[in-house]
Amino acid sequence: MKTENCIALCITLALNGKMAIRFFVFAILLGIISDIPSLSARVIDIGEATREAGDTVSIRIHSPDSETLQMARRAFALHGGFRVVNDGEAAVTATFTPRGDAIELELRARGNTATRTIRAGSLRESVLLAGDRVVEAVFRTPGFFNSRLAFVGKPRGHTEVFTSDLLFQQVRAITSDRSLVVAPRWSPDGRKLVYTSYHASGFPDIFTIDLVTGRREPMATFRGTNAGASFSPDGREIAMALSGTGNSEIFVANSNGTNLRRLTNNRSLESSPSWSPDGTRLVFTSDAPGRPQLHEMSSRGGAMRRIPTDISGYCAEPHWNPRDENLIAFTAAVASGFQIAIFDRSSGRSRFVSNVAGSGVEPHWLNDGRHLLFTERRGNTKRLMILDSISGRSAPLHSSALGDVSHGSANYPTR
Repeated sequence: MKTENCIALCITLALNGKMAIRFFVFAILLGIISDIPSLSARVIDIGEATREAGDTVSIRIHSPDSETLQMARRAFALHGGFRVVNDGEAAVTATFTPRGDAIELELRARGNTATRTIRAGSLRESVLLAGDRVVEAVFRTPGFFNSRLAFVGKPRGHTEVFTSDLLFQQVRAITSDRSLVVAPRWSPDGRKLVYTSYHASGFPDIFTIDLVTGRREPMATFRGTNAGASFSPDGREIAMALSGTGNSEIFVANSNGTNLRRLTNNRSLESSPSWSPDGTRLVFTSDAPGRPQLHEMSSRGGAMRRIPTDISGYCAEPHWNPRDENLIAFTAAVASGFQIAIFDRSSGRSRFVSNVAGSGVEPHWLNDGRHLLFTERRGNTKRLMILDSISGRSAPLHSSALGDVSHGSANYPTR
């Protein structure tokens, strides 16, 4: 049995009965079990229980290294499914011990222990990746701590594209145009960004930039507005909104800019295309009903259909959940500004998930399909927030050192 499967089963069983623990440990010691689906089917899944009841799993975190301890505690504090405790009984105890650039991870639950060595590109990445392994073991869902972020920062009066890790360390400036830039989006392999910049012509044009070589290429520099670009899940195509034909329409092109194809053709304005997880459909904003609402269509073209969000007279900036094709996050107008909402295709209903004092805009799902990045606008300031779509908890990701921060997107490295 793989080590990560052992960890997941050990924790699940440890939280659900001593007899189950004894049976599992006995079987592992004898080496006679490679898979026990019948037993797994009888135990309670922690992730399902949390989703249904909104409960949290208490976790105590240890490390002999103070920086590692601080990093791990901060990461778990951002996950709405965990409650980090320092004293008293905890359902799960995780120990992060640095071994060079690697982390030796030890998980304990009611006397049952499992260990594993986690190695990534650096000690910092190894800590965050080890945290994701804990999430996977407890909730049976992917983690997001080891995400890489791209965002727009405004540290000295000019907007530029930056990248960082989830905790806003290792911040790196990608552009130095001293011009307006918006909406950086990752390629699936994490090598490139596509974004809109005014730097070359003074008008919004779409560019791609290779983060390894630093080479920038124009993607769409047509007359009018070129914006809202995003890579398909397989990285082979880019969807975008172009107004060179007179009004903003949805287009799709190969990722190198060739084979440009127009998908919509009407008198309304379309913007902000986002791909379905399988890449066969697009969701976008259209004012065809007389006001901005969400619509979808095949990524190969055809008729567009309004999505019945029925929650606000203004629904825009959709982002399709990468894990659950039924969930689409979007920005919706409320009496006091804007908040983040989610439409569930399976139920046909929408619900608000953010409740910040200012406005919540620009939602972007993280790798786990549970958490969202979004921009909080409060007065004249902007900051990037993380939101747990299940508990509704949100928290800022950074200090004010970068000035206004907005347009966040995330990429999760595959290993």
